[in-house]
Amino acid sequence: MQNFGPSGEACPFSFNLDPATFKVGDSVSYRVPDRFDDFPFVGTLVAVHEDYVEISPNDPLSPGKRMKGTRESRPVVSSAEALSETISSTGTDVPRTESGLESVHA
Repeated sequence: MQNFGPSGEACPFSFNLDPATFKVGDSVSYRVPDRFDDFPFVGTLVAVHEDYVEISPNDPLSPGKRMKGTRESRPVVSSAEALSETISSTGTDVPRTESGLESVHA
């Protein structure tokens, strides 16, 4: 992938930029334009639907986090999804503690 960095430097990641061939496990470059303009973020597709995708931001503090994004070459994720303080790994929202770690009690 070329021209993602300054001065046309090569990007160290390999992305699938063809929404017609998206599949679970693909690395994608997604963006959050309502907050960060065209800044590129790296994520992994965890679900692919006809008109949207679900992306993992690969955050070690939120391993189950999924964000809904548009199905286009560089998916768009809303800032509400990207910056949410909850983790939806099992369908139940779990708030983060001040340290950023999940607060789960057995």
